[in-house]
Amino acid sequence: MAAASSSARLRRCVVSPAGRHSASLIFLHGSGDSGQGLRMWIKQVLNQDLAFQHVKIIYPTAPSRPYTPLKGGISNVWFDRFKISNDCPEHLESIDAMCQVLTGLIDEEVKSGIRKNRILVGGFSMGGCMAMHLAYRNHQDLAGVFVLSSFLNKASAVYQTLQKSDGVLPELFQCHGTADELVFHSWGEETNSMLKFLGVNTKFYSFPNLFHELSKSELEKLKSWILTKLPREVEGQNE
Repeated sequence: MAAASSSARLRRCVVSPAGRHSASLIFLHGSGDSGQGLRMWIKQVLNQDLAFQHVKIIYPTAPSRPYTPLKGGISNVWFDRFKISNDCPEHLESIDAMCQVLTGLIDEEVKSGIRKNRILVGGFSMGGCMAMHLAYRNHQDLAGVFVLSSFLNKASAVYQTLQKSDGVLPELFQCHGTADELVFHSWGEETNSMLKFLGVNTKFYSFPNLFHELSKSELEKLKSWILTKLPREVEGQNE
């Protein structure tokens, strides 16, 4: 199935820009959540929507599928995992299938007139992992990647791809709580160090006493990074 047609099946929640749309951001939720759920969580933490004058924010919802860590229970997840650990193989078949679907979302934005270097992808937890696979293995010409409370497995296919890459890579913005008991802070740090070693320009911020959750200071930092990567364009400057 073509990527564009399969992406049409993804439910999504969109926050439109207040002014002229000149950039887009795809924000992927964590396992078991939804696009609408992530948007509402962010709104709760910030006391307002994450919104911009010129950036359209797309919150897609992962399709329902059996999820091995839930003993095969059905959940909204971007891909399957053998277990929640950085020390096991990746479930590449499901990751690659979802990369195709999410490529359709990127293609839709490009068709609507947004250049790829004006598109950011990122996510929370599993969504951040998905975003790294999507950008670093399939779309190295995106504006950047952001990941919150996320990690890659030790032998990740992302690392294997980057070992063979010699172009300019999307910058990575990464945040992690030191008290995270689900995705350990050390897993996030290790992921960041490895990506930096492989040529990615990275920013890593630790948040003391933060669990597997979002914080206001983290989201405000993310918001200012988004504006540095996707500044507003002056009329006529986007040729």
